[in-house]
Amino acid sequence: MKINPGRIHHLNQIPPGNGPVVYWMSRDQRVADNWALIHAQQLALERQVPLAVVFTLADSFLGATLRHYGFMLRGLAQAAACLHDLSIPFVLLRGNPPAEIDRFVRQLNIGMLVTDFDPLRIKRTWHDQVARSISVGCIEVDAHNIVPCRVASHKQEYGAYTLRPRINRLLPGFLDSFPPVVSHPIAWPLPVDVFDLNATLDGLTVDRSVGEVAWSRPGEQAGRERLVDFVKHGLANYDERRNDPCREGQSGLSPWLHFGQISAQRVALEVGRQMDASASVEAFLEELIVRRELSDNFCFYNSNYDSLEGFPAWALKTITEHRHDPREFLYTPEQFETGTTHDPLWNAAQLALVTTGTMHGYMRMYWAKKILEWSPSPEEAMATAIWLNDRYQLDGRDPNGYAGISWSIGGVHDRAWGERPVFGKIRYMNARGCVRKFDVAGYIVRYRDGAVGQPVKPAHKAKNRSAKSCPP
Repeated sequence: MKINPGRIHHLNQIPPGNGPVVYWMSRDQRVADNWALIHAQQLALERQVPLAVVFTLADSFLGATLRHYGFMLRGLAQAAACLHDLSIPFVLLRGNPPAEIDRFVRQLNIGMLVTDFDPLRIKRTWHDQVARSISVGCIEVDAHNIVPCRVASHKQEYGAYTLRPRINRLLPGFLDSFPPVVSHPIAWPLPVDVFDLNATLDGLTVDRSVGEVAWSRPGEQAGRERLVDFVKHGLANYDERRNDPCREGQSGLSPWLHFGQISAQRVALEVGRQMDASASVEAFLEELIVRRELSDNFCFYNSNYDSLEGFPAWALKTITEHRHDPREFLYTPEQFETGTTHDPLWNAAQLALVTTGTMHGYMRMYWAKKILEWSPSPEEAMATAIWLNDRYQLDGRDPNGYAGISWSIGGVHDRAWGERPVFGKIRYMNARGCVRKFDVAGYIVRYRDGAVGQPVKPAHKAKNRSAKSCPP
């Protein structure tokens, strides 16, 4: 079965050469349900040439720590083993990704390069550099979104209400079943080093002060098991429980989705079969498809997705007008990191993030908005929120994170609300609203002092610089 041509985008207009096909795996780190790998194999079979999968490992990537590299590399080790069973070599390259891919393509006389779609600035720059430097065709396949980002819309959408009808109209044409990746019949011509997970982890020169977490097992198999468990035990009550941080109502799939160890399309297919939980299915698919793909749309069409310049005009205006408003409390990034503010609810959310690598979606909104309220400027608030999110969240450096922070601090995908100090017309949240929504006291008890998981030693010690002296 041929993949929908809407998934395919040619990064250059160079015809393929006679050599092997290479899939440059990046965002979608799995073998099953991977349209980019499926298309790469189809091209190789049509041309009767070998096929390989290459991954480029850089020791420094947008503030990622051992927590992120560990999850990623353990998943890649499983992918490498699965590929080996399919007679497809997995090659790990170390160094600057564009330079390493260019060298690999030239030295091995590769005939065609296929890669996966990523809306982030750094990945798009890598893809553009490679597409310009190599002398063979370079194809991008959107294996991450169900409706490809480039097809869903040709511009930045105002919000879910404008993207939703586009997605719903196109969804039937893209929500199809996956053909399997088969054992590749044409052997790779050269020996390939076996991917040594332990040696690779030991050789990383990354920040090790944020360690791996024990609650989540990386890899395709673990992601599938998590999906099965959610469908069986969590989906029926999803609509009722999803916004309560105390009820474990969310799917918990975000780390596997972020690293591409499970396909969002596979999740949608499995969830969509559960027609006896229609309200929960509808609510879940809205978040999995529309909200998630809205984040890709935001980052792809707005190059300033991680700064104030990416905010809508009305939000930037109101934040600028209120940037000098007095703040009752002011905290440094170090105090935020160690969870030593005056607010025990915020501190508990931060400790949950530090110790478990995740935070409930509702608390992420409260967490980011309070960083705006307690920072000297919106620029510092944005920088602090992104730094903490990308440092500790297992799904950090993701379009969902950038869009969520921009929604909380800069009104992206939102509307103007009643004006108030510091926030201007940005939507406001406070602890009293949380009390009306869930058991705040129970949440605080659960996470304070690193009660869940193993506390991770922060990179910095907090200094007492708050504008008002309050107990932590």
